[in-house]
Amino acid sequence: MSTENLAPVPVASIRWTRLLAVGSLLGLILLSLAWELWLAPLRPGGSWLVLKVFPLLLPLVGLLKNRMYTYRWVSLMIWLYFAEGAVRATSDHGLSAWLAGVEVLLCSALFVACALHVRIRLRHANQDAVKAEVARRTLPEGLAPTSPAPDAPQP
Repeated sequence: MSTENLAPVPVASIRWTRLLAVGSLLGLILLSLAWELWLAPLRPGGSWLVLKVFPLLLPLVGLLKNRMYTYRWVSLMIWLYFAEGAVRATSDHGLSAWLAGVEVLLCSALFVACALHVRIRLRHANQDAVKAEVARRTLPEGLAPTSPAPDAPQP
């Protein structure tokens, strides 16, 4: 196995999916706030449904810190908001139905961005492992790798 066949890490793809994920999450937070407080609240003057924004604030730090675990669980959690948007898009009328449609689009963008981000990062983590294994196997007999094993005692 040679390392020439492996593609380099697409830094631009990782950056693009991260930007899309953070942007769509921020858009969803702002949309939810504006929707439930000013644009089309369930009750005049705002509604308690604005509290749905708080669970969206939790993954924001993890996405900004580029934590893989956060991308994974956000891609599952976002379906709750997608379902709410789909229900309200078909049952509400006027501006509220349009805002629900925007919510569905933002949720879809966030899901796609998270799924692609995880897929790209895992694919290239596997490629890095393959490259390390190929490099280890191609060393001449009797030569140790340049870096000691993590549990090897230091001289």
